[in-house]
Amino acid sequence: MKSNSFINWADDLDAAITVCDRKGIIVYMNNRSILQFRKYGGELLIGKSLIDCHPEPSLSKLLNMLDDPKNNIYTTEKNGSRKLIVQKPWIQDNDFRGIVEISFELPGKIEHFIID
Repeated sequence: MKSNSFINWADDLDAAITVCDRKGIIVYMNNRSILQFRKYGGELLIGKSLIDCHPEPSLSKLLNMLDDPKNNIYTTEKNGSRKLIVQKPWIQDNDFRGIVEISFELPGKIEHFIID
């Protein structure tokens, strides 16, 4: 079984969603995340540690986020494809449970609106 029923709305979302617990163990990957990480094992990564597969400096950032919950938001570019990466604390019942990462491709041009 790939996911918990409480997040199956995310299974087919056009963004990679990966969730780890406070120890860095992957507890959920949606279909896009499984596809994105297929060369590393895809669905077989569920139950494995994120800590083992992050080199520096991202390892230190991950460990820091697991110790002190905070947001980490950045963009990447690889082979001409740009992505927005959003990592946020997973809070449930006022308890820090881990980290949620949402990653999606950015279009070439992004509209920006200033709302007053």
